[in-house]
Amino acid sequence: MSKSEYSEVTEEVLRDLENILGPSNVSVNLEKRQAYSRDEVPPQQWGDLPPAEVLCFPESTEQVSRLLSYADQHRIPVTPRGAGTGLSGGAVPSHGGILLSFEKMNRILELDSANLTMTVEPGVITSEITKAAQSAGLLYAGDPCSGDISTIGGNVAENAGGNKVVKYGATGNHVLGLEVVLPDGSICQFGGKRRKDVTGYDLVHLIVGSEGTLAVVTKIILKLFPLPRKVVDLLIPFHDTASAIALVPRLIIDGKVMPSTIEFMDKSSLQLVKKYLNLRIPCEEAGAHLIVQLEGNDPDWLKSEILRVGDLCRECGALEVFVAESKTHRNIIWKLRKGIAEEPWAHDMPCHLEEDIVAPIGEIPSLMDFLKDLEANGAIRYIAYGHVGDGNMHITLFTEKEAPDSGTVLENARLELYRKVSERGGTLTGEHGVGLKRRHYLPLFLDEAQIRLLRRIKMAFDPHNILNPGKITPPVEEEGLG
Repeated sequence: MSKSEYSEVTEEVLRDLENILGPSNVSVNLEKRQAYSRDEVPPQQWGDLPPAEVLCFPESTEQVSRLLSYADQHRIPVTPRGAGTGLSGGAVPSHGGILLSFEKMNRILELDSANLTMTVEPGVITSEITKAAQSAGLLYAGDPCSGDISTIGGNVAENAGGNKVVKYGATGNHVLGLEVVLPDGSICQFGGKRRKDVTGYDLVHLIVGSEGTLAVVTKIILKLFPLPRKVVDLLIPFHDTASAIALVPRLIIDGKVMPSTIEFMDKSSLQLVKKYLNLRIPCEEAGAHLIVQLEGNDPDWLKSEILRVGDLCRECGALEVFVAESKTHRNIIWKLRKGIAEEPWAHDMPCHLEEDIVAPIGEIPSLMDFLKDLEANGAIRYIAYGHVGDGNMHITLFTEKEAPDSGTVLENARLELYRKVSERGGTLTGEHGVGLKRRHYLPLFLDEAQIRLLRRIKMAFDPHNILNPGKITPPVEEEGLG
């Protein structure tokens, strides 16, 4: 549907929404609407895209059900939103309408130690889930770097990955069940506390990663694990990227160890974050650093693992192996890693694009060489970091402030990167999502039959296309791109 085919939010609609949610849960304040209608993508990406026409703050599943039923009947678009930490425009309204914020649905409903589950509402901050699990001697292993500010509903919508994917998997691996509201207002229970279920299609994991385009999640049943007694982080500098990447398969195959974390930071990313955090970087002359996290219950066994991993690191060309066992030293390491994504771009930085590509691990060195060549040509600069243990690299392309035609230069560089990633068997996004930002590039990675199938799935759930319209799939006329 085009924007003109949707109904506007009139005074009558506002009164009806207030009757559904209560007056205090409906706002048309312009400043708030503008703030809630953006995520972490630079605002210039969206040009003059207008904000949502009204903000709604439901407090229960029943209110969400009534609101969606009303919006479906009146053909008003609805955009679900978590904490607004997304990097793809997934929570940016593309057709005005209603923005549905879940900040008031923020309760941990149950921690079931007997079944190793936790049931939560979508507005719970991810780190609060981690803390609640730890207080019961359990582990919630969904650990995005944005966990201190992102919500679990947003993590589910994007199937967020994060630091522990190597061992535990992305968010979807931790989701056992969902309560969802369909666009027509129907309330459904998908999955549950059970660990196995092949009764029909796997609707739980169809919803996970669907970016709020198929249904609105109102409750989430999460899988928990036993909490390891001891966690150690290793900071390992290497002369170059290829040496660092070569360690990854050797750790698992030769070392016979499954780290919970293998994170990568190139020299440029660390130099940039050093400038803003004023932290000392061990071996800052190194071309790349890895963070390897090991965990276990037996201190002697873990010590032997550290020694074995250290020997492997040196065989692969590590310049040093720094062991952080105390919470203070571990926090310093993670402040560096998390600061790359947070600090530089919050300041007066040049025009930039944050990308989220995935490739087979063995192809990452060649992609880094490609980026070096691109930079050497003088068009762009870049930093690279991310979850190298699963091949998910975060690459930020940027130009100097005074560079002419920065937008065009960056767009050309992005297209070159996408094509190179596709050639190497990679894909468009690993955890940030397609959203509004990347939908035009989907045909570079999916064929026409797949894109048509995505559209049919969308129509099966949302025949009137009111739920987060304009996301993931490109307009029909763009299907032949690439």
